[in-house]
Amino acid sequence: MTIGNLAFTPVFNKSTHEYAVSTSNATNAITAVAKDGEAVVAIKLNGSAHVNSAAATWLTGANTVEVTVTKDGESEVYTVAVTKGE
Repeated sequence: MTIGNLAFTPVFNKSTHEYAVSTSNATNAITAVAKDGEAVVAIKLNGSAHVNSAAATWLTGANTVEVTVTKDGESEVYTVAVTKGE
């Protein structure tokens, strides 16, 4: 999972479900791809559905990205807190 070229803290690991990043950019593309081709990925940006690989427009301050990966009826949710400076 990537958000533009932002570095996740901690580094992405499928067993870790919460991350933080910061940016000063107005947009960064959010890309989430499951390693398993049979899994379904859904992305929400600040509570609204977001298209995979689409540019995100960050609000100044706190933003929340939720990525849900579902396979065989089981889901994993990853949360990324994105803080945009002015």
